[in-house]
Amino acid sequence: MRAGMVTVAAVVLVLLAGCAAQDAGAGETTRPPSTGAAGPADGCQPVAGDAIVVLEDDLQVWPAQNVVPAIYPFAVEAPLVAALDAASASLDTQTLAALNRSVDVDGLAPGDVGAAYVADARIPVTDTGGSGPVVVGAGGTSESAVLAHIYAGVLAQAGYEPEVRVVGEREIAVPALTTGEITVVPEYTGALQAYLQSVPDPDAPGSSPAATEPTGEPVASTPEALSGLGERVGLAFGTPSPARRDLAIAVTTTFAEEHGVSTLSDLAEACRGGVILGGPPTLADRAVELPELEEAYGLTVSRYTSLDDGGPLTKSALKSGQVALGLVYTTDAALAPTG
Repeated sequence: MRAGMVTVAAVVLVLLAGCAAQDAGAGETTRPPSTGAAGPADGCQPVAGDAIVVLEDDLQVWPAQNVVPAIYPFAVEAPLVAALDAASASLDTQTLAALNRSVDVDGLAPGDVGAAYVADARIPVTDTGGSGPVVVGAGGTSESAVLAHIYAGVLAQAGYEPEVRVVGEREIAVPALTTGEITVVPEYTGALQAYLQSVPDPDAPGSSPAATEPTGEPVASTPEALSGLGERVGLAFGTPSPARRDLAIAVTTTFAEEHGVSTLSDLAEACRGGVILGGPPTLADRAVELPELEEAYGLTVSRYTSLDDGGPLTKSALKSGQVALGLVYTTDAALAPTG
């Protein structure tokens, strides 16, 4: 991978970390399409379609987003961690996407979906020596709510008295974890590590953020490194799950077929003149630069449309042909199957 690529990707994840999946007013940031590359001057125009599909990040620009339980450190004990780790081990990305579909497409309640999964998956909770109340936090997405109810189900089997409480975005959940207001919350490794690097170090002079000098390598690509960042602010973690919710770029299946693209490298080759990208408002002031795409793939973003964080506005804009590309998440139930 090109030096500096992962570091720049982490910056994107910091910007996305605090953006809840909610509707937002649309806006645009534009610049003239690149004239230094060969290919059509107007690049690839949006193509409307009824289904959307993720393009493979074949150069692995964005770090993995494995589901991980973030835990109030003074609540860490063997039955609690063992139950959460058992839940994590039972999940994979395909299963997580199916659970999302049950809520977002089939209309079932997250609590019912989570409880049914715990009952059907027969998650092996062998240490039942836990006791007392625990509060499981849920973020602002249906996926986080389902995961929170799965955590609650296994913790009940371990002997605890769980309560699921909606806590919202990371900026609220992390402080609530460090004070013990909540006991555990489902998180994502790459986004959380980027967020923790932006949090001021309470032990550093002037309360400065953690050192983030560009190294060209992932700064927190292992559980040990993430654990070190957590210790600095007062967090503990379970074992990351095989299940991943990665940041991704989506197009309509009609666009993919028309231009013959299935990877971001394909896209850059086919659309050298530039493309229109839609995504969270948090990227609006820098989206026309997006160096992680331009440096890694040679892809030019000629216009950025401010929509939402992988939510209904982004998907609607893709399907209606308002944007050619949309920033989404790989476990989204609205995505067409790949492969």
